[in-house]
Amino acid sequence: MKRSAVVGIVAAVTAAAGAGVLSRPYLWPSGEAKHAHVIEQARAEPAAAATYYQDPDGKPLYSLTPKKTPDGRDYRAVPPGADISFSDPPQESAAATPTDRKIKYYRNPMGLPDVSPTPKKDSMGMDYIPVYEGEDSDDGAIRLSPGKVQRTGAKSEPAALRPIRTVVRAPGTIQLDERRVSVIAMRAETYLQSVADVTTGTFVKKGQPLMQVYSPAVSSAAAEYVTTLTSKTTAGEPSYGRGSRQRLMNLDVPDAVITEIERTRVVPVTVGWSAPRDGIVLERNAVQGMRAQPGDVLFRVADTSVVWAMIDVAERDLGSLAVGQPVTLRVRSSPGRDSSGKISVIYPQVNRETRTTRVRVELANPDLVLLPDMYVDADIEIGGAEPVLAVPDSSVLDTGSRQVVLVDKGEGRFEPRDVKLGRRGGGLVEIRSGLKDGEPVVISANFLIDAESNLKAALKGFAEGAQP
Repeated sequence: MKRSAVVGIVAAVTAAAGAGVLSRPYLWPSGEAKHAHVIEQARAEPAAAATYYQDPDGKPLYSLTPKKTPDGRDYRAVPPGADISFSDPPQESAAATPTDRKIKYYRNPMGLPDVSPTPKKDSMGMDYIPVYEGEDSDDGAIRLSPGKVQRTGAKSEPAALRPIRTVVRAPGTIQLDERRVSVIAMRAETYLQSVADVTTGTFVKKGQPLMQVYSPAVSSAAAEYVTTLTSKTTAGEPSYGRGSRQRLMNLDVPDAVITEIERTRVVPVTVGWSAPRDGIVLERNAVQGMRAQPGDVLFRVADTSVVWAMIDVAERDLGSLAVGQPVTLRVRSSPGRDSSGKISVIYPQVNRETRTTRVRVELANPDLVLLPDMYVDADIEIGGAEPVLAVPDSSVLDTGSRQVVLVDKGEGRFEPRDVKLGRRGGGLVEIRSGLKDGEPVVISANFLIDAESNLKAALKGFAEGAQP
């Protein structure tokens, strides 16, 4: 018995129960007598109002009011609870089946893995569907009826040459340029007579006084140099004593102090130390009256007009990076402020804990807004302007070991095609092999089509096993 008939019977029984027909216990007859009894009771009740009207030939033509066909026939009334189906109208088996086609087997109408070499019915009375020769051919194509294609919402789009550009986003911090950091440390035992009003964070200019120191080693070298300068050679020319002057330079005496000694021929009691460059005082350990040993760091000054952005890029993105690529950085503390630079160094080491690699970008910082250890977010553009063969990434069925696209051959035929993928970005994926320019591929509902092909493959396997 057809599924629609069964559903109609159930609807009739429900209507009868609502009307009180089945008000008393009833012992169901068996077999066809049961169905006939229910039908008789349903016919005894008044017909319910029609929900809508359908073409008498089963075509997908509907109306909310009574209507006639062009040839004068009435539309069929569809009552509430009827088996509503918008599937393709069934084909007339006797008239539509070509006489030259041979039936190979019959498959279960509900898609179950059950086939039969002869016509039969399932447990609900539905006829098994015949499968003709050629419908399950081995050409690799997936065949769907136009109705199924429309219901699944499958859409196709041709593969085309397009540029693929994407952005790698990664966090980072601002660091000092190692080449722009200076340390002031004594190379001999020294006593600090006075220290300038300079603290950590103060911006200093090159040559600005920082402290006055007394060093016995510096005084001894200066006295020796003055003696050399005041002595006369046999020819009456002064001997500048390169060795004495070099000794002062080895003690890191500022050039301005040495020049003053040469001009005045006077040994200074204290020597003034000044800032070696423009920059910010990062560290001050100098205290008035203290005794400094050789190697003690008294000041550390850094030029922050140029800083580094150290970006932590994920390991998976390293293959897309190269020195010279443009980078845009956003400072978290200053929304709306962007800085631009280029990759200068890709460090040859991966962090074992975070699986990231550091990328260095040099940034100009003329207004000194970028401070050390400040957080930034970097956008690194990868890809090129040269177009490549690309398709939407939704069209790729990725199993892990295979990447497949469904090529739309038209008339409900879809061909699975293995492809090799390349770069991704902007919702596109590069196709390096397996597809040609202009070939349409399914970009939506491809998983449903793939499931349909798997079902047909399973049914075919059962059919081949059932054949003698």
